[in-house]
Amino acid sequence: MVGIVNITADSFSDGGRFLATEDALAQAWRLIRAGADVIDLGAAASHPGAQRVSAEEEIRRLADVMEELVAARVPVSVDSFMPQTQRFAAAHGATYLNDIQGFPDPERYAELADSGCALIVVHSVQRRGPATKVRTDASTVQQGLERFFRDRLGDLQAAGVDRDRLVIDPGLGYFLGSTPEPSVMVLAGLSEMKARFGLPVLVSPSRKSFLRALTGSDLVDIGPATVAAELYAAGQGADFIRTHDVAAISDALTIFTALTKSQ
Repeated sequence: MVGIVNITADSFSDGGRFLATEDALAQAWRLIRAGADVIDLGAAASHPGAQRVSAEEEIRRLADVMEELVAARVPVSVDSFMPQTQRFAAAHGATYLNDIQGFPDPERYAELADSGCALIVVHSVQRRGPATKVRTDASTVQQGLERFFRDRLGDLQAAGVDRDRLVIDPGLGYFLGSTPEPSVMVLAGLSEMKARFGLPVLVSPSRKSFLRALTGSDLVDIGPATVAAELYAAGQGADFIRTHDVAAISDALTIFTALTKSQ
């Protein structure tokens, strides 16, 4: 389980709540007590309309939170597409680098290979920058996703990134388009995608726009839909569930596993 801590002013679900270091750390420890294996720290929001944040500001927000968690031997993932922030994270003990652009710069691949960090390679239809509201066709998204991972993973490995350091994230919500259909299609095909690429898969349906579109629920009421999507993804073989509410999906998986074993 990957617990999300947004050290941001404007994340869509909890912007400003954990911007202060002490609040971010308190949330991280709550998620760990609830069962998180990894804490994913994001110092800039990536939703459409999010404020742009400089690498220097990302690093300022991350530094003290990372220091305490790394000192306590908590595996930390840093969610940033900025090279300067990624270098800081790698130099200060991050276990994972989580890039919504999927590490697009070949000139950095040797550096990434030497970093020792696992790389969470995220697919998005935007390719560069944060998510935007674009209308897409589900079948076209699927074809683009397969090409993206085939090419990007091949390039990273050719540059010396060990295969066992790669994790793939197909992207959901606005990273796939402004309508629910591409996200539903990707979740439904997770097991096939995992088999095709033979790598660990991370998914993050937590509180995403497509769930709100499908249910008509407001953000404050989207918890049950989030758990349903996360539980389905786990059943499809997802290796990492990145979530705001670790306790909810942990409890759901406990019951699901107990019932499955009783059959």
